[in-house]
Amino acid sequence: MRFLLLSAVCALTSVVGALTVPPYTGTLIKGQQFPTLIDVTTEDLVDGLESGLFTSVDLVKAYTERIMEVNSTLHMVTEINPDALAIAAQLDAMRANGTVLSPLHGLPILIKNNIATADKMNNTAGSWSLVGAKVPRDSTLAAKLRKAGAIILGKTNLSQWANYRSDNSTNGWSAYGGQTYAAYYPMQDPSGSSSGSGVSSAIGLALASLGSETSGSILSPSDVNNLVGIKPTVGLTSRYLVIPISEHQDTVGPMARTVKDAAYLLQAIAGADPHDNYTSAIPNNGSIPDYVGACNYSSFSGARIGVARNVLEIWNSSTDPVVLSAFETAISEIEKAGATIVDANFTAFAEWQHDGNETLVLNADFLVNLATYFSELSYNPHGIENLAEERNFTHTFPAEDWPDRDTAVWDGALTQGWNNTSPLFWPAYQANLFYGGAGGILGALERNNVDAVLLPTQLSPSIPALVGSPVVTVPMGFYPANTTVVRNARGLVETAPNTPFGLSFMGGKFSEATLIGFAYAYEQRTMHRNDVQPYLVPNIELADVVA
Repeated sequence: MRFLLLSAVCALTSVVGALTVPPYTGTLIKGQQFPTLIDVTTEDLVDGLESGLFTSVDLVKAYTERIMEVNSTLHMVTEINPDALAIAAQLDAMRANGTVLSPLHGLPILIKNNIATADKMNNTAGSWSLVGAKVPRDSTLAAKLRKAGAIILGKTNLSQWANYRSDNSTNGWSAYGGQTYAAYYPMQDPSGSSSGSGVSSAIGLALASLGSETSGSILSPSDVNNLVGIKPTVGLTSRYLVIPISEHQDTVGPMARTVKDAAYLLQAIAGADPHDNYTSAIPNNGSIPDYVGACNYSSFSGARIGVARNVLEIWNSSTDPVVLSAFETAISEIEKAGATIVDANFTAFAEWQHDGNETLVLNADFLVNLATYFSELSYNPHGIENLAEERNFTHTFPAEDWPDRDTAVWDGALTQGWNNTSPLFWPAYQANLFYGGAGGILGALERNNVDAVLLPTQLSPSIPALVGSPVVTVPMGFYPANTTVVRNARGLVETAPNTPFGLSFMGGKFSEATLIGFAYAYEQRTMHRNDVQPYLVPNIELADVVA
């Protein structure tokens, strides 16, 4: 039931069946070169579809077989869309008749299992309480993907309730989907909460994926899975029928292997939505920039780039010297590419270390926003209407693994006793705006007249989250082969040989095009993604399916 098509096939695939293989170099069939699916780009796939080298049906079959091969080991996909092959065939027929909806036409995409679809798949946020629940229509993001001709291949596992349930759980674990692992070291922490999306994109189980972020849930799994992740401005992408945490901080964005692939996906999902009034803030009457066109190798020429030095100093003890060394090298490379580098500190960062208002805001939003989502369901199998009832279900349904994994986050929200309609909400929210704004990223940008601010991705999510400003992360390096393995209390590997880390470009609201340009210029000069291969790579390739 849980994995739909996956369970029967995955039972036949052991860890041994998905051993690491040398980097795949492509296959020639009838003199034509097939791309490798761990490296393939949007434009590679478009070229192959246009030339007739393969079809969208072939792509769905190949990606599905790759998922089947490794899912019993890494647990990154909770279910495959049973209509994916039929949708692919329809899109192939449209292409044959000369109708192409967008560059994503016929390309498989995976989406996080909190982004609702009105089809045969579940929308669960990792909870058994929502298995079988139905929504009246697609989420706006799912509808946009379909309008662009993308194939929603399946749903990815996540940290349950987007990491907003427990104080003692693990990244990538949900009651519904089990424990996701990353692919650069056995039992590697995939980070969260967009864990399955990160792992799936990293090893080529779809062209790319969608994740959601409240504070770090796109950036952090992109960081440890060697990906480009775009955390958009809150309001650039709709949250309608996305299972929520906070209307003030939630956002949805792409996770891909290259900057340009992420830009193509952002292009398809960005835009105003009458169901989400935060999207009315999109500038220029809702006009969306050309994110793909922003991928300019010369973006650093004449740019002013800030470095939040005081964040590095205050969080020095929690940042590995390996990461800091790579960060200094990245700064030097960016300067050589034509940028002026200046210090751009978050002036209230030290004070923010002792502030608890973000928790108050998230709790207050969650109480209201979760109840709103429940009210929008067209079928609610357990009749749950609010957080108190959801907690009761979790405490009484054995598969939810309570009390071993607690509900401390919810306990705190319910004990707080007030939500975002209370007069108590306003001062807490204003404190957030100060620490993220004048005292944080927005103030650093304005005071120092810089186009973006740099930090290692490990340190970048928290302050932009407070004001909903955008961040783009790009691969920056890997831990060396002699790194000591560090595990958390539940045995997940936090640091290990050859595990990746990233560099973040932080900017002002709705500055995604500028950040994408910088990320692309850095990526193209360094190509760190190619420095290390995952330890676990599916053997199945597109050429195998076509042959």
